Amino acid sequence: MAAENGRTASRDGRLAAPVRGLMDQWHDGARPIAFLRMLKSSAHGALRAKNACSTAGGWAKTMLFKARVSMSELGSLSTLLPVDAVLLRQEAPDWRAAVRLAGRALTTSGATDATYADEMIATVEALGPYIVIAPGVALAHARPSPAVRRTGLSWVGLATPVPFGHPQNDPVRLVVGLAARNDEDHIAALATLAELLADEARRAELERAPTPAALHALIVAYEQIQVVPETA
Repeated sequence: MAAENGRTASRDGRLAAPVRGLMDQWHDGARPIAFLRMLKSSAHGALRAKNACSTAGGWAKTMLFKARVSMSELGSLSTLLPVDAVLLRQEAPDWRAAVRLAGRALTTSGATDATYADEMIATVEALGPYIVIAPGVALAHARPSPAVRRTGLSWVGLATPVPFGHPQNDPVRLVVGLAARNDEDHIAALATLAELLADEARRAELERAPTPAALHALIVAYEQIQVVPETA
């Protein structure tokens, strides 16, 4: 379906071009964590992301409304990130190996098949190290694809930090893997993860967890005290 200025609204599993512009705010922005927090607030009802990307317009509102519905369907963060998707004190010789560990954890938890790791690596090779979203933290992901069985997350703590090639945020000590069934789940999962990663003290506490079970218990405790913002 043709759109203004020759943009195309795709229905083949990719983000429509105006909504891709919205996600580019994260890919290209200097403060991606802040953008993820804005996405969380927007998906809860305020839909302020419309103002963050003037080209998104009604498509952004539609996508974020669907993401809000998707958030309620996805379940809790502790469900998206089960114990068997957590790997701690792992060694990786380079960023590709680190991303493969995140892919392996997603596959172990049943979220993806083994080919998804290759798709995440290809994304970085094509677009660069924008996935390093904060000092020491990478959010490995790829577009929704047949390799994704269900939306899920993985958590890989690295024993030795690894450079990804990011000019400010290298080296990486934590790789979070994200797999999403569709565009709405992709945004919803990002929003669900945003506050957890945005709080540096909380993230540091998670990184100190001695076992996958202990890390998972901290996430459950976080969920129990989390206050959902009021809708507009």
